[in-house]
Amino acid sequence: MFFFKKKEIPLTEFFPQGFVDIHSHLLPGIDDGAKNIENSIALISKMHSYGIKNFITTPHVLGDVYPNSSETIKTKLNEVQKILKEKGLDDININAAAEYMMDEQFSKRLENNDLLTLKDNYILVEMSYFNAPINLYEILFEIQLKGYKPVLAHPERYNFYHNDFDNYYKLKKAGCLFQLNLLSLTEQYGKNVQNISNDLLKKDLYDFVGTDTHHNHHLELLKKIGTEKIQKKIQKLLKSNITIFN
Repeated sequence: MFFFKKKEIPLTEFFPQGFVDIHSHLLPGIDDGAKNIENSIALISKMHSYGIKNFITTPHVLGDVYPNSSETIKTKLNEVQKILKEKGLDDININAAAEYMMDEQFSKRLENNDLLTLKDNYILVEMSYFNAPINLYEILFEIQLKGYKPVLAHPERYNFYHNDFDNYYKLKKAGCLFQLNLLSLTEQYGKNVQNISNDLLKKDLYDFVGTDTHHNHHLELLKKIGTEKIQKKIQKLLKSNITIFN
């Protein structure tokens, strides 16, 4: 029996020129991502060494756990931009949106148009890992009624959908765009998530990708996606990030 080694690609060649990472937690001390400004700069610098130079970072906005306001996020973004400039990292372009939990407080923000978009009218949203909101489809309808396009973060990670794939088609039909976590293509979140992400890819249900970087361990694991096979699978999505978010 012959075993063929996967052909590896350095990440500097994996990510195309102009790629924009639309999901990460790189602002200091406001969620479960970067702990402080030094940590922020270290993570961004490492991603820069992988060839990622464009970021729309997305801190959590989640009830009383991460009660971030648009102002808090913008203040932290300015802090990071200032330090990057001081360090001469002028080829890094970083902006900020948010990853919004679809809860009651989100509905109030939506009502008041107090949302930070990825770009234009695209907003990144998420659900609890335990269950979907009871009024999920009402929320998705309201988002679109307000003129926004919902981008669902890591649909492959919602285990409650794994046994009924039709839910994914239902979400797409309801106008929901899908963002794949690149680490879902490894065993970072478990074999089930890895399998579902591959199924969603095969059925062409994803629209965009993101790293969802929180810490250095994620960036070490990210090296595992650097294969020809994975690059071929997600080439269209990488280009979609460039086209929509540049």
